[in-house]
Amino acid sequence: MTERVSVGGLSPLHRSVLKTLAERGPHARRDLAAQMDVPPADVSRAIRDLLAQGLVQDMVVNIGGRHEVVTLTPTGTTALTTMQDDMNAVQDVLLASLTRGERTQLHYLLRRVCATAARIGAVRSASS
Repeated sequence: MTERVSVGGLSPLHRSVLKTLAERGPHARRDLAAQMDVPPADVSRAIRDLLAQGLVQDMVVNIGGRHEVVTLTPTGTTALTTMQDDMNAVQDVLLASLTRGERTQLHYLLRRVCATAARIGAVRSASS
């Protein structure tokens, strides 16, 4: 799956920025980084790349201080939809041998594993 998406030149962070903007609407850069729990410098680099490709746009807003607000462009929405459709197609091929019930069970188990990994990461961050 990663190889298929990386052909478009977008990293998981780029995809995450696009997805967050699609799901939650325009964000100030700082707020976007906080929302994604990613260092602001990394988010800024991803935004710079996405701006260069025309997938997002930014504008300066002066409400309670100067903020650069980033929003998805129509081209960015199309790119995100294309990536999601491609991922669904790959997933369908990979999981073709599983029944619907088995897919549901796999999804449930993966969510549990990811939740445990997130808790462990939060505990390690808090103890550092």
